[in-house]
Amino acid sequence: MRYTNGNYEAFVRSRKPEGVENKSAYIIGGGLAGLAAAVFLIRDGHMSGDQIHILEERHVSGGSLDGTLLPHNGFVTRGGREMESHFECLWDLFRSIPSLEVEGASVLDEFYWLNHDDPNSSNCRLIHNRGERTDDDGQFTLSPAAQKELISLFMMSEDQLEGKRIEDVFGEEFFASNFWLYWCSMFAFETWHSAIEMRRYVLRFIHHIEGLPDFTSLKFTRYNQYESLVKPMLAYLEQHHVDVQYGIQVSNVLVEIEEDVKTARKLLLTRDGQAEEWELRADDLVFVTNGSITESTTEGNHHTPAPVTHDLGGSWNLWKNLAKQSAEFGNPDAFCANLPDESWYVSATITWENDEIDPYLETITGRKLHTGNIVSGGIVTVKDSNWLLSFATHRQPHFKEQQDHQVITWVYGLLSNTPGNYVQKPIEQCTGEEIAQELLYHLGVPDDRIAAIAGQSCHVVPVYMPFITSYFMLRQAGDRPLVVPQGSRNLAFIGNFAETERDTVFTTEYSVRTAMEAVYRLLGVERGVPEVFASAYDLRVLAKAIYYLSDQKELSEMELPFIERKILQHFISKTQHTYLSEILEDAHLI
Repeated sequence: MRYTNGNYEAFVRSRKPEGVENKSAYIIGGGLAGLAAAVFLIRDGHMSGDQIHILEERHVSGGSLDGTLLPHNGFVTRGGREMESHFECLWDLFRSIPSLEVEGASVLDEFYWLNHDDPNSSNCRLIHNRGERTDDDGQFTLSPAAQKELISLFMMSEDQLEGKRIEDVFGEEFFASNFWLYWCSMFAFETWHSAIEMRRYVLRFIHHIEGLPDFTSLKFTRYNQYESLVKPMLAYLEQHHVDVQYGIQVSNVLVEIEEDVKTARKLLLTRDGQAEEWELRADDLVFVTNGSITESTTEGNHHTPAPVTHDLGGSWNLWKNLAKQSAEFGNPDAFCANLPDESWYVSATITWENDEIDPYLETITGRKLHTGNIVSGGIVTVKDSNWLLSFATHRQPHFKEQQDHQVITWVYGLLSNTPGNYVQKPIEQCTGEEIAQELLYHLGVPDDRIAAIAGQSCHVVPVYMPFITSYFMLRQAGDRPLVVPQGSRNLAFIGNFAETERDTVFTTEYSVRTAMEAVYRLLGVERGVPEVFASAYDLRVLAKAIYYLSDQKELSEMELPFIERKILQHFISKTQHTYLSEILEDAHLI
């Protein structure tokens, strides 16, 4: 894959690839990666939309970018997406998608103007003692030893971390810090997750260390991501006559392997309970979304827990069947088998039906709920919660169908199998009402009002997601297949279980990047893919990160052993009146 930076190629229009009019494309999975692949086939590959077929096993597109109203139960989203300025491929995509909200604007225009006029920030990230902000919220509280461990992880190569968990490279002081609490709750990392993925995140987002405690690094859509991102893409694809078929489960792609050449030859699928086989030509392109973190999701309601399930579902079984044909198609068992009981499995969406909750949320967030502007600015984490509970109230309304008096709050517990502080049950065993009770307890609602508010003033939809943190499981090279496997003529993998360089899974950017790479590689699109933002190679960014990781201390104020301090003093004296001293001064290190 050819990666580029700068704007020389960023806005160029690619020429029509040779022979594209004779090709058809079959995209398995209608999530963000699949929809993005269709857009890139049209925009950059000059493929006619009626030659593109999206096969989705559910009856709605968008994958994990969902958001809907369940009659009688309330609104539900399984999660929310945190975005930032340097999602290079994501914004490259949405500059071409017309907005459904602002006439004559793109989705990127709409998003930019919204976040320019109403920039994101959080007034409170950590609470304890039933609704009190922690005294040290805003500080990383990393000890010198923990800072060294973080720098050591940054400096390691990826191959040194194969088979290592996060807890294998950090000690107790690191896990006692606010930095870890911010980090794990924001990205859903567990201590037993892959140190490789932790390192990728550190490198990828080093430029946002300053904005980690107050979320000034983040940007959010106006509504839930289904309405703000997916629906405009579907409108674009419909305008271009793309064939989107629902209720189709592809169980296998039969691949002909001759020496080093791999050619997808047949799709095995089920439609309305009937098995079908679709023959493929060598010129037909196949894009497979292998695996899914929201596969086999179950829903509960206010009075019923979401049923626990371990069913693999269509996307995982498809990947397993592909992997049997070649080791280059990856190892799905690394991500879907033997998942720890403690993992995050449950989130819940609360629809508050009256204003009794308003003063509690407004006290913590420091903002009014019904202005249409940022409220919590991201998640607020309950430091002393047995579930390690976090919640977020985004711009209201969060759904277009939402009534003026309603407020939507999203909740999740990072630890699934520990009893709560108020409700003496693990979150995965709780009804929506019981999850509301636990949250109300931590918000500081008096004990004699908790049951009444949870029972009469809200509707809660819990969801159980058996594979929600599968991205972060221990892996080795080859467990995620390359976007385009070696020797593949017409088969590509897309989504967060395909492998691309340097980028981080569990992001919208990763889905779009793999889709762009797949289309460009298989069609031979002459335009390069934007490289992952190279902040980890910028001395200015690194110096600034050191300053904030030490809780805004100058180099002379940092706790260092005698010899290291003397070496540092010598270095500073030698760099006076050089560009290095300018970098250190700009970062407030000297």
